[in-house]
Amino acid sequence: MRGAVDVAKQLLNKEIAEKLDIEISLPSNTFNIADLGCSVGPNTFSSVENILEAVQLKYQCQGLDSQIPEFQVFFNDHILNDFNMLFKSLPPNRQYYAAGVPGSFYGHIFPNNSIHLVHSSSSNHWLSRVPKEVADKNNCPAWNKGEIHYSNSTNEVVKAYEAQYAEDMECFLHARSREIVSGGLMVLIIPGRPNGTPHSKTLPNMMLQLLGTSLMEMARKGVVLEERVDSFNIPMYYMSPQELEAAVEGNGCFSIEKIENLPSALADGAFIIETRVLAYHMRAAAEALIKQQFGEEILDELFDLYCKKLEEKPSIFESGKGINFLAVLKRMPN
Repeated sequence: MRGAVDVAKQLLNKEIAEKLDIEISLPSNTFNIADLGCSVGPNTFSSVENILEAVQLKYQCQGLDSQIPEFQVFFNDHILNDFNMLFKSLPPNRQYYAAGVPGSFYGHIFPNNSIHLVHSSSSNHWLSRVPKEVADKNNCPAWNKGEIHYSNSTNEVVKAYEAQYAEDMECFLHARSREIVSGGLMVLIIPGRPNGTPHSKTLPNMMLQLLGTSLMEMARKGVVLEERVDSFNIPMYYMSPQELEAAVEGNGCFSIEKIENLPSALADGAFIIETRVLAYHMRAAAEALIKQQFGEEILDELFDLYCKKLEEKPSIFESGKGINFLAVLKRMPN
């Protein structure tokens, strides 16, 4: 979310000023930045500009104006991302070289020891895939019949999603540990849930549950086939800061420099966004998956119904808990 990015700017500036080792770019005089899950802008461009300004300021404060490096920015997203639109939207007066890197960030996408700073905003809650067990109706206890997510499902479904998250985060950290130079930073803005909050009481999960309810209502009306809903699951998982800390400690290659919650329009019942805007954001996030499973013709009806259900359930914004949190990790020496 753009708001989380804006709030994170001040924290990001402070962390770069205090934690970045500027010597890491001196051998080549090129500072390489990777933005993972970039989509098509404009948030990615704003984040990159913030990082550039902070790194430049770090050099200037140390009296190294003449040694400010050139900047190379790698914009990464999955292979179906519209990189043409991204490149058409590049700021004309940017102070960096730009390149696109298609591929899953759960794998190795850059050469070893080549990246000085990794940034990713609102991307790490996407899993690499739907857990296999939840779509297996052949005597599998984790089959997620009648649901599209894990938030209101059986313990077996929840455990399948938790296992997929753990596997993905292990792969993510392992790949980044190879790609980021010693002393380099990784800055993550992650939509998640507060420590100790059950999955079923996490606000984003509750909103996905309403989307599933909307699909099931359309199935009862015969608009979509129920078996299509039964086989449809959204690969999102909302981690807690403690879960991230455990994954980082298990990887062993990064120190945790900061984990801090960011203000959010949806956090702790602070419902200040119109339901239609929320429905629009949900549509933007889930439209491609829904279109692939059910076809484009149901989208307007589905999200009109979803918007109505949000309006009918204002209580979820009082009871549901959700956070965006900033995590700053530093690559330790090998």
